[in-house]
Amino acid sequence: MSNIRNSFFIMSLTAVLVVGCGNGSDNAATSATSMPEGAPADLVLRGGTVATVDPALGNVEAIAVNGYQITAVGSNDEISAYIGPETEVVELNGRFAIPGLIEGHGHYMGLGRSKQILDLRNVSNWGEVVSMVSGAVDKAQPGEWIFGRGWHQDKWDSVPDDAVDGVPRNDSLNAVSPDNPVSLGHASGHAGFFNDAALAAAGIDDDTPDPAGGTIVRAPDGRATGLMRETAQRLLNEAIGIYEGRLTPEEMEQIDRERVMLAADEALRHGITSFQDAGTTLEGIDFFRKLEEEGNLPVRLYVMVRRASNEVMDEVLPQYKMLPEGNDFLTVRSIKRQIDGALGAHGALLLEPYVDLPSTSGLMLETVEDIERTAEIAVKHGFQVNTHAIGDRGVREVLDLYERAWATMDTDGKDLRWRIEHSQHIDPVDVPRFGALGVIAAVQAIHGV
Repeated sequence: MSNIRNSFFIMSLTAVLVVGCGNGSDNAATSATSMPEGAPADLVLRGGTVATVDPALGNVEAIAVNGYQITAVGSNDEISAYIGPETEVVELNGRFAIPGLIEGHGHYMGLGRSKQILDLRNVSNWGEVVSMVSGAVDKAQPGEWIFGRGWHQDKWDSVPDDAVDGVPRNDSLNAVSPDNPVSLGHASGHAGFFNDAALAAAGIDDDTPDPAGGTIVRAPDGRATGLMRETAQRLLNEAIGIYEGRLTPEEMEQIDRERVMLAADEALRHGITSFQDAGTTLEGIDFFRKLEEEGNLPVRLYVMVRRASNEVMDEVLPQYKMLPEGNDFLTVRSIKRQIDGALGAHGALLLEPYVDLPSTSGLMLETVEDIERTAEIAVKHGFQVNTHAIGDRGVREVLDLYERAWATMDTDGKDLRWRIEHSQHIDPVDVPRFGALGVIAAVQAIHGV
């Protein structure tokens, strides 16, 4: 991945050659119809099928690149005129070349961190989770935390008979890890599962009250099962922070740098050259800016500001606004908010109760009033607002508050391109409102699986 700034990144994926060409670049390719003027190209790809993604040009055989800009596309013969003694020539040999893909909603550092911890995405049942944790405990020192991510009970072939709300209790986890706190994040990120050692480290017991916007799931006898929904996970943050505080700032930065590269490896391996990071703290943005200045940001990032109060954002947003210029790898011009949770954690805010858990219709994680104030601040400073809403009530609440904010600010919302992240379940009545208001439904195909 070296020298990414000065050339295209090319990755062969089975029979497909993916060519990364940036994040929304406005450098349009031109058809090569005559001998070029000036210097030869730095890079030429030829002998394949190149998708220009331009109906006027269609698919061509070859492409010429100078620096980070496409110089020309055309036939092999036309592009051969751009080949000089120093030009790097890549023979496609019939392969298909396309522009780099854009990840529309992800968590970049979270992706990198997932490569450093237990990967639970492909487990078939709870027994496999416990087995993986047991193996990690065998390699760990007493007191060392065990982290994992990716489990989803709806993907398992079975759950234990004594499961609560479709999720196991932590007894078997306690048995294999009595002295090591265990933290296992749900695939959605909207729930976490913890053993008793982790709960004890955070001072959580059977009498700890549920926080606003979260649930400590309990068995019929009142005992905490280990499942923490939505904001209840944050009750563990201080204990985890104390554990991670054993590291020096230099050690923590090295871990973060490793996460950046691990995330890049995963993204680029799948042809993703641009990544929309759906929520990073101001401190995290400072870190990304440092990497970009060093030339060590391997994937173009579009970062949404997250976890800053309205008061702080109103003061500092002008300092953090970064619009793309030239070959920039970091863009910051949006704010991430979140009105509800996720379906797998029964946290998505619905108009009707859950069929499989009639006692709830979901959770409101951030108040409408607070998000509405964010919307006003965003208009003031020229920022996009991207609000997470998965349930049909959550989506409606966000559409309503966007519309109210624009009316209050006397602003045409259609020009702002604000988004509702996920928009997973929409009441049919609200579907046409997206088009009428100019709100983008930022959906992810995986939610349809």
